[in-house]
Amino acid sequence: MKQFLFYFVLAFLIISCKQEEKKPNIIYFLADDLGYGEIGVYGQQKIKTPNLDALAKGGMIFTQHYSGAPVCAPARYSFLTGKHMGHSYIRGNDEWNERGDVWNYTKAFSDPNLEGQRPIPANTFTIGKQLQKAGYKTSVFGKWGLGAPNTDGIPTKQGFDRFYGYNCQRQAHNLYPSHLWDNETKVYLDNELVNPGSNLEENADINDSKSYARFTQKQYAPEMIHRQAIKFIKENKENPFFMYYASPLPHVPLQVPIEYTEAYREIFGDEKPYTGKSYFPAQYPNATYAAMITYLDMQLGELISELKRQGIYENTIIVFTSDNGPTYTGGVDANYFDSAKPFDNNYGRTKGFVYEGGIRVPLIASWPNKIKAGSKTTHISAFYDMMPTFSDIAGIKSPEKIDGISFKNILLDKEQQKHDYLYWEFPSYQGQQAVRMGKWKAIRKNIFKGNLTLELYNLDTDIKELNDVAKQFPKIIAKIEKIMTQEHTPAENSRFKFKQLGDK
Repeated sequence: MKQFLFYFVLAFLIISCKQEEKKPNIIYFLADDLGYGEIGVYGQQKIKTPNLDALAKGGMIFTQHYSGAPVCAPARYSFLTGKHMGHSYIRGNDEWNERGDVWNYTKAFSDPNLEGQRPIPANTFTIGKQLQKAGYKTSVFGKWGLGAPNTDGIPTKQGFDRFYGYNCQRQAHNLYPSHLWDNETKVYLDNELVNPGSNLEENADINDSKSYARFTQKQYAPEMIHRQAIKFIKENKENPFFMYYASPLPHVPLQVPIEYTEAYREIFGDEKPYTGKSYFPAQYPNATYAAMITYLDMQLGELISELKRQGIYENTIIVFTSDNGPTYTGGVDANYFDSAKPFDNNYGRTKGFVYEGGIRVPLIASWPNKIKAGSKTTHISAFYDMMPTFSDIAGIKSPEKIDGISFKNILLDKEQQKHDYLYWEFPSYQGQQAVRMGKWKAIRKNIFKGNLTLELYNLDTDIKELNDVAKQFPKIIAKIEKIMTQEHTPAENSRFKFKQLGDK
């Protein structure tokens, strides 16, 4: 009996050790244009996000996490490579216009060579390639935007075993698209081809729901993408996996299945329809936008439920964030929702700009029995920290020549290395640079107009960046100017060069 008990205990310990040795699954859930203040736990009052709030309650909230850039493609490149914009190949949105009429959706539908963005080089070392080395099954579900079809920049050639979603960020300007991509295969959907930017018919009644009917079709891309993500979890429950869930929500156009809008219509009441020219019209813009965020929240909840059904939730780390601050176009009213709260919601201070509202984003991390439930950190971090953090979690050495620092220790409540500073540059909206150094934030804007003067803000006392104190702290300015010179390297792509900074 004693011998039997001994072997039973030994077998139990061996099994337990094997379970402990299993690498954790990693899910990086990236929202698109979700503002810092658009989640309940970050202060949102009008939009319901129960699953995100629950994720935060069971995990950790970061209050000082930053995107790698204030717009889509460079932010994603920063996450994928661990590099800030001063060292990146992709430093802005680049539609690769020299191919032809890339904004003609009818032509692009027939010719994949007009779809997608300029490809990242074949030798780009991505988080996908890194985690494949660690034995992970890797995937992307959602929006890619870093390499057109038939190029070396597509996900399946950049370290991802599975891809389903939009290859092209222009195509994602319709959430009921004509097609998506399944790995390298174009999948046609049961939707009419409606060019983004299309508006109501001439003389249409803007208060009649029938006028908007063609903008809500049969197959909603976020749902199609989500189904494939759920399927991936089921198929890979026995081995470690990495899921980059790059949702197209809540990026405009304002589109969501009507039943989700109805719930907010009852709360918000009558609205002035949006009939602008940049994106599809919407009869109830505020209700639709709120519904898109709640829909996103629902999908996160369904992912978590599936992890629990498969018995792998306890061994999965989920990181939720957004690629940049809230938009200012397409019918979105950032002031109505206080989307960038506590930062400024207005144009010039949100998406596209290096002020806090454009680059500071929510981040929630959950890892059962590892991350302390209900915890919060003021640790200053950025997208380019994800490469070393996920490498650390996967038990593999982080690549060299990156700009990130692993913040795994923060997650585990251990002593954490800190950045001396964070750096951004953005060759759009007249050219911008920024540095965050402790409590100090410096911004240089309108560089293409010849301006090299810095604004300086003390974020401890001036979180809205309203009081420029540059003249009062010349030594801080001098130090940050040196950092900007040091961290900026000339871009390979001429579109991203700063001649005013000496690029040739």
